[in-house]
Amino acid sequence: MPAVQSSLQNSGDIAAKLLAHYRLYARELPWRVPPRVGVQILPDPYHVWLSEIMLQQTTVAAVIPYFEKFRRKWPDFAALAAAPDADVMAAWAGLGYYARARNLIACARVVTADYQGKLPSNEAELLKLPGIGPYTAAAIAAIAFGQRAIVLDANIERVVSRLFAIATPLPKSKPEIRKVLEIITPENDSGDFAQAMMDLGAGACSIKAPHCRQCPIRDDCRAAKLKKADQYPVKLPKSAKPQRIGIAYWIEHEGAVWLVKRAEKGMLGGMRSLPDDRWSARNDGDGNAPADAEWTFLPATVHHQFTHFALQLRIAVTTHGLTADALPQGEYWPLNSLDKAGLPTLFTKVANMVMRDRVANGVG
Repeated sequence: MPAVQSSLQNSGDIAAKLLAHYRLYARELPWRVPPRVGVQILPDPYHVWLSEIMLQQTTVAAVIPYFEKFRRKWPDFAALAAAPDADVMAAWAGLGYYARARNLIACARVVTADYQGKLPSNEAELLKLPGIGPYTAAAIAAIAFGQRAIVLDANIERVVSRLFAIATPLPKSKPEIRKVLEIITPENDSGDFAQAMMDLGAGACSIKAPHCRQCPIRDDCRAAKLKKADQYPVKLPKSAKPQRIGIAYWIEHEGAVWLVKRAEKGMLGGMRSLPDDRWSARNDGDGNAPADAEWTFLPATVHHQFTHFALQLRIAVTTHGLTADALPQGEYWPLNSLDKAGLPTLFTKVANMVMRDRVANGVG
């Protein structure tokens, strides 16, 4: 890596410039403590953990209101550990990637039972906890406990790839990126350094149209010197997502709709939802309704993108007052409080489409 090796001669300058810029322009986020020169004030580890779990594959803008809601309802590990699963899952509804919520509950209970309600401070112990992988363990160790750790997320991958014009495509370049990050991460303030890199990747060094003139380390950036910042990181072409087809069933009776609870394991596990025809990431639905009834299909369909597949969902409606003993295990939920059921985004889309259809057809 001759180009990389040359750039690494200024690795200390890179960290110093970035930290100086961060201390002036750090984003104000509810889980952060503003950086101060010469003073290290660490944030609440609970806040760091909660935010990092929520931020996995999710934007800062989407996470902030959820973080604030969780912090108010459950201010520490013990409070969250004592909360009913259904309440936590309902509060998480709409944030997506629901396995994170299940891991959140499990982790809070392990920390409360086995660690006296306090997170361990080292990466090795953190990695033993539910829902915490290498990135999250490093981020918590560095940001919450001031330890030197190598924090590598998508924003940081992009910054490092451009900084050293790494030509190997992602994900094969990850070991190379980590190797140079090991060198440029400072011994002290590695938490601030990681957050500075994240801010840079979310701002001036964004995915599209990077603003190199605003970058505090542009003079050290090989991609900027080549005027090819937008060509890094190099990525292999994405393969098309599989398309799946299924049916959601809207069963209405006396101002309420039938909701079921999904299996704990699997897609949208543990969430309340409408009955469906057992579609999955691997298979289309089987078309079998949950009960014998007169079903009417709405003319429109719901389209939803999951991480590994796309789903097209038809909506079958019946209002013929099916009794509970004729239906899969569940409950009738009042339509006027459906927003409190904690439905995942997919089924919120279905509910909204049904309601729009009712208005269009002059139904109450």
